[in-house]
Amino acid sequence: MPQQTYTLEVPSDPNALPEVEDFIEDVARKADIPKNHLNNLMISINEATTNGMLHGNKGDVTKKVSISITVNGRTVKIKVKDEGAGFEPSKVPDPTAPENIFRESGRGLYIMRTCMDKMEYNFTPEGTELELELNLDK
Repeated sequence: MPQQTYTLEVPSDPNALPEVEDFIEDVARKADIPKNHLNNLMISINEATTNGMLHGNKGDVTKKVSISITVNGRTVKIKVKDEGAGFEPSKVPDPTAPENIFRESGRGLYIMRTCMDKMEYNFTPEGTELELELNLDK
């Protein structure tokens, strides 16, 4: 199958998350992504989108979160971009540290790193872009 790219843009409103989930399922079906990879995609893209809405765009519903999923052979590349100023990933506390085990937030980056084969941030004047990659042969 030739390279295919699918895109979606949603407002920074958590009520848009069901639309994001439908989008991911639709892409997985169209691109014939194996079901055993769908859960990792769903968790990671939902987490990245939620982070963009709440942390990046500070819940400002006038700001958007853009999602791009590119499937090329056995590789899925995802870009989730918000309109926020960014953050310092190294300053996010380790959720597996004993003092953080019972915190109610702070696990999203860890979960995405666990579910994906690659995770990288790009900080630009227009916003923060998270790049995720999943190898379908694993």
